[in-house]
Amino acid sequence: MASTSDIRTGLILKIDGSLYTVIEFGQNKTARAAAKVWAKLKGVDNGRTIEQTWNSGETIHPVRVEKKAYQYLYKDDTGYSFMDTETFEQITVPEAMIDAPKFLKDGQEVSVLINTETELPMSIELPEKIVMKVTYSEPGMKGDTATRTLKPATVETGATVMVPLFVNEGEVIRVNTKTGEYVERVKE
Repeated sequence: MASTSDIRTGLILKIDGSLYTVIEFGQNKTARAAAKVWAKLKGVDNGRTIEQTWNSGETIHPVRVEKKAYQYLYKDDTGYSFMDTETFEQITVPEAMIDAPKFLKDGQEVSVLINTETELPMSIELPEKIVMKVTYSEPGMKGDTATRTLKPATVETGATVMVPLFVNEGEVIRVNTKTGEYVERVKE
């Protein structure tokens, strides 16, 4: 058991039978009443965002989570298949569990959050920044670099990323998987 003083960003709590990740939290103190602790929570299994308030010192129910390295194998009708890089055990998960499925490519390393109570996967996180090859992009106009104008480019997984005009087809770029934005060009 833990108390509200143990709340931190990224902690997974069990509330009314569902699991939620703490996105943001804080404390409200008033002169007359006891301090209150609030948290903005995102559902691990349902994706809903809620806000919860507790009295300071109240008991909360954190869930112990283990982060394991898995490798992406393939996608079929049943979902996305991943393999544990240590035990070679395979799991299949639905698309809703993956934070950025449009950037998954064969053989890519991902982190799988596993609930230690049930031994079931809860979510799959891609690395924050990944390297992708641009498979299609309209050519940029020569000399049009004065403004930060962006154009759509298709990367090797089929996802569309907005890139600066100087990025051309066949080049390798770094993409932020959390925001889906272009970060930089990568020299091979």
